Amino acid sequence: MYQMKTVYITDFWTGAPDVEQDALAGVAAVVALGEHDEKKLLPRIADADGLLVWHDIRISAATLAALTRCRVLVRIGVGFDNVDLEAARSRDIVVCNTPDYGIEDVADHAIAMMLALLKNLPQFNHDLKQAAPLLWNARRNARMPRLRGMVFGVIGLGRIGSATALRAKAFGMDVVAFDPYIPDGRDKALGIRMAYCLDELLRQSDVVSIHTPLNETTRGMISAPALAQFKRGATLINTARGPVCDTTALLAALESGQLAGAGLDVLPVEPPNADDPLIIAVRDPSHVAHYRCILSPHAAFYTEEGFIEMRRKAALEVRRALTGERVRNRVN
Repeated sequence: MYQMKTVYITDFWTGAPDVEQDALAGVAAVVALGEHDEKKLLPRIADADGLLVWHDIRISAATLAALTRCRVLVRIGVGFDNVDLEAARSRDIVVCNTPDYGIEDVADHAIAMMLALLKNLPQFNHDLKQAAPLLWNARRNARMPRLRGMVFGVIGLGRIGSATALRAKAFGMDVVAFDPYIPDGRDKALGIRMAYCLDELLRQSDVVSIHTPLNETTRGMISAPALAQFKRGATLINTARGPVCDTTALLAALESGQLAGAGLDVLPVEPPNADDPLIIAVRDPSHVAHYRCILSPHAAFYTEEGFIEMRRKAALEVRRALTGERVRNRVN
């Protein structure tokens, strides 16, 4: 007689697991735990046949060692730096990600941040709410470059980076990309240019948009030395991973004018601490970062349609693993 398996959603999601249960119908019962502390997971997931993991928690070797039945772990998202891949591999636990969700949503968000900053919307909005008649002509003193002809630099030309590049190209921007891991010819397929080192891209770009995974190569990639290579007055957008960018150095670059603006959907620590210098600065109306740095709460991936899509795709990957089908997006 077939025994129904058990799949746990470890973190973040505390609502009904209706999308996941529909995808796993007849194979497994799905339970959403909404946990925030890895140590509290162990007594709750000992009987897990599969795990669906968001981004609020780390799954370490200690947790994986306690799982006696688990066959698959799927990250509901692209990045998998919060899972010990080697420990999972040593225990024959298949680890997959969900790389093709939210591509257009993150690309749209990156472009939206760029447009808001280049069109000076944060300051216009604030000023007109304070004293509209007095500040109606403030646009005359605003830095508002024309998009057509500006150089848009893309770091990471994967799915999301490619989608963002095409959107920037549609505005008439001169798109250049850096990605040492993609095969030759993708730039020609997209109708853009390639830079062959990071500094080459940074020195020429008016806008730099980051679309890399987080790994030992990219951690801290946008540091003080890298920011010094930017064209003065450039704008930086990060919708990838927070630790890719040193926000202390970024704040200094905003203060010095090396950066004219920054749009960050991700931060090194999420949620950020109240005493984070960048958070203090963006909350201070007298600080340049108050208007020139836009923050959003790791929300670039989110649309109602995209959210359902990623949950369903992740659950279907678990289903494939548990029923002996070939998984599509194994990362270990």
